[in-house]
Amino acid sequence: MKPVTKMAKAVVDATAIPSIISDAFRVAEAERPGAVHLELPEDVAAEMVPDEQPVPRSRARLPQCPKASLDEAAELIRAAKHPLLVVGAGANRRPVFEALDDFVRTTRIPFVTTQMGKGAVGGSHDEYLGTAALSEGDYIHKAFRQADLIINAGHDVVEKPPFIMQPGGPKVIHVNFSQAEIDEVYFPQVELLGEIGATFVSLTDRLRDGCRHDPSPFFAVRDEVAAKVSAGEDDDRFPMLPQRIVADVRRVMPSDGIVSLDNGMYKIWFARSYRARHPNTLLLDNALATMGAGLPQAMAAAMMHRDRRVLAVAGDGGFMMNSQEMETATRLGLNLVVLILRDDSYGMIRWKQAAGDFPDWGLTYGNPDFVAYAQSYGATGHRVADAASFRTILNSAFEAGGVHLIDTPIDYSQNNRLLTRELREMQGEN
Repeated sequence: MKPVTKMAKAVVDATAIPSIISDAFRVAEAERPGAVHLELPEDVAAEMVPDEQPVPRSRARLPQCPKASLDEAAELIRAAKHPLLVVGAGANRRPVFEALDDFVRTTRIPFVTTQMGKGAVGGSHDEYLGTAALSEGDYIHKAFRQADLIINAGHDVVEKPPFIMQPGGPKVIHVNFSQAEIDEVYFPQVELLGEIGATFVSLTDRLRDGCRHDPSPFFAVRDEVAAKVSAGEDDDRFPMLPQRIVADVRRVMPSDGIVSLDNGMYKIWFARSYRARHPNTLLLDNALATMGAGLPQAMAAAMMHRDRRVLAVAGDGGFMMNSQEMETATRLGLNLVVLILRDDSYGMIRWKQAAGDFPDWGLTYGNPDFVAYAQSYGATGHRVADAASFRTILNSAFEAGGVHLIDTPIDYSQNNRLLTRELREMQGEN
């Protein structure tokens, strides 16, 4: 387990268990938070030990960013004509939310989020331009071409890079709890290392006298993205368009509601169009992008937040890879709604095959009766028959409580809207 965890230990002495557990939590909670593996052999587990108080858990605090670095970064921001804030996965922590929010309100600097950075700054800001949902060819990438300075908060190499640095391009300020990994496509000129929230508090204090920058080029990109992506939000055609599904989900979910995404084409539509207003209210994986993760991830959220609405969104392919967990959800008495977006195929792979001019072969399949399938586990099944009833079914499932599954056919014919016209032309599309 060592290659895939932050720490892996075998317990060889039962009397050492309290200190090992304390250390394990300390390591797991430190930045970046992650899994720790402890192995307990049967013979050690059988040992008798005296009752004793647990070892107190220490919490390591990151150092504060040096004053000289903060002053240098503040001068760069003041001098920039078109600064742009990029918020990544590392900034999606609750202690960072208020600091980033205040930074945007004070400086009025436009910002973009990565997929895993959604919610780190409230999406209701006028300065929010959108989400970088693809590696290249996305409409939002036009914003990077307008920037002369990029403030890169919480950059995480596990994500698809939202931008690639080039000599002569915009300068970059790296704001993170760890040093930048320098290579030919990422070489920031200034690094602000330490607690991200505290760093932005200090930056905001230095910039309260105002920033003279011109956001108009970014707002032009924002308006283009909104027009391209949102077209179809009120379209009544059936099977439903992804734009309509995302819009209706946003209307039903409260601001603290949690949406857990599996991996498929719908994840890109949600990443681009769903406005997350709080941290960790749109859960998704932009690293390995493992299919089958959406349902168990939502179950964990429902167990932790029993007073909040939790929605799992999965394609039919991803859902069937872990569908047996429906039994676990019903046995645990969770309040959980599972939305299956059914196209009877591996939709993202079909999209990629078409983009690469490869034949569409072996990517369609049959599905079970999902309503009956849900009922076989003791859950309640629903089937959407038209776009007009979707929101009503979704809302009533939440109000009823318990585990619900909603089978919703989806029309992916507009997936080419995810790419700019320039990239579609490069791929030979109209």
